[in-house]
Amino acid sequence: MKANLEDIARAAGVSKMTVSRVLRGGSGFSSQTRDKVMKFAASMGYVPNRLAAAFGSDQASTLVGMCVPRLTSGLFGQVLDGVDRALGRLGYQLMIGANNHSAEEEEAWIRQVIAWRPAGLILSGRTHTPGTVDLLRSATGPVVEIWDLTTSPIDMSVGFSHFDCGAEMGQFLLRRGRRRAGYVGALARADVMGAARLEGFEATLTRAGHPLVAREVLHDMPGFYAGYYGLETLLAREARLDVVYFHNDEMAIGGLAYAQARGIRVPEDLGIAGWGGMEAASILPRRLTTTVVPTTAIGKAAAEALVARLKGEAGADVTVVPTRLEPGETG
Repeated sequence: MKANLEDIARAAGVSKMTVSRVLRGGSGFSSQTRDKVMKFAASMGYVPNRLAAAFGSDQASTLVGMCVPRLTSGLFGQVLDGVDRALGRLGYQLMIGANNHSAEEEEAWIRQVIAWRPAGLILSGRTHTPGTVDLLRSATGPVVEIWDLTTSPIDMSVGFSHFDCGAEMGQFLLRRGRRRAGYVGALARADVMGAARLEGFEATLTRAGHPLVAREVLHDMPGFYAGYYGLETLLAREARLDVVYFHNDEMAIGGLAYAQARGIRVPEDLGIAGWGGMEAASILPRRLTTTVVPTTAIGKAAAEALVARLKGEAGADVTVVPTRLEPGETG
């Protein structure tokens, strides 16, 4: 067993309260007392109880709760990394949960987490249940909604517009001469942000007089194989497409694999475009046409905005972190 405060106090010949003040960097004791306490704490292998520090009633929490759609998402892994690094540098720790693209699961997670009185919350997306909105509006700590930008956040928003991502890709592919577009997606009726990209893409095509020809939105998770058989299913139903927009880069890479297996030339016979700027696309023989999302920058900006609010510093309620369309060679 590691030494506790009582063990150190007994060895140093001081009170437990004095030991606590020394270890917390307080005042009201001599430098000799401090040196003695720190010496015994080190020699006895004292490890501070960070859980008590985070949840203690006598001081502010150092925990920040963050809820993401999926823990297995490569993009959100990078966002989490950006948040965790920034919070660690600023003296806070991260609690992570996943809502599996369910607003109801998000509400249940929030109800559990706020019982621990976290310093603040970071949530993915802007679609919440009425119960969640009530909880967040009554919360004492700051709340940052990330990933899908909203101009009227509950507290603060950091991210970009998924609708605009889809619209921008639609405009780009039209300029490339594409006129018969299809779409392959995933997480049907669950991923509202993926649906927003499709909505922007489709609206742009329709305004230009070349509406979306066909779509295949799977109930499966997005991934390489989902993109492979999603494109297979789509082309079996509508073979005369000249471009396909995918839910994300992993699915687009799966689509590229299907095209190669069937002798479909990309981009000559069929253009392929993804979304996300995922690392897997960086090793393709041809650069993927996609939208690059600054994931780590979003996480960093969200953490810094939250901590600034905790410190009472003035800051923007809405922070736009722009995406970048990568023309590539497959569209």
